[in-house]
Amino acid sequence: MIMATIISGTAIQTSCSTNDNNALVSDTNNDNAIVESILTRTSVRAYTEQTISADTIELLLRAGMAAPSAVNKQPWHFVAVTDKDKLAGLAAANPNAKMAEKAPLAIVVCGDLSKALEGVAQEYWIQDCSAATENILLAAHGLGLGAVWTGTYPKEERVAAVKDVLKLPETIIPLCTIVIGYPEDQPNPKDKWKPENVSYNEFGISSL
Repeated sequence: MIMATIISGTAIQTSCSTNDNNALVSDTNNDNAIVESILTRTSVRAYTEQTISADTIELLLRAGMAAPSAVNKQPWHFVAVTDKDKLAGLAAANPNAKMAEKAPLAIVVCGDLSKALEGVAQEYWIQDCSAATENILLAAHGLGLGAVWTGTYPKEERVAAVKDVLKLPETIIPLCTIVIGYPEDQPNPKDKWKPENVSYNEFGISSL
């Protein structure tokens, strides 16, 4: 039911979202709705005053928790922020997250080191939480929301500031703040396909 809701929202939201110079997806149908959502998602930094329902926030969090993680450790913790003072605090904590002050929602994706692997493998929490972050971004886009990923970790001053705003314990490390709202406008997605960034079978081979 959850995925059906997201996919349905994606088909509605992205049916007219194309690059002016080069259409990213030739048509819209159920077969390519997920790919279309990926190709048409873009960072949105300006939002309307419309609030986001608790059910929709939970849906975004469920999407985040559906991400893969090393050894299924799920070493993440999500802080959903709707309080205006807290949102202003997050905006002050990160110069790239200034839009949070006027947004209805931010989700701070954190690594929970108490759930992470041990030794060198502990650093997998970064990959795991990044996967969760992308899931939330795609779910937001599919549900007609706009969102932007703003980085916190590994900048120590940002980590400390966000921890202070949210009263995070020592074992909880903020990776990023996703600022979310209903988009004031819909920026055109960028076509980021670059064949020169791809090799086949070994480095430097440009075709199959």
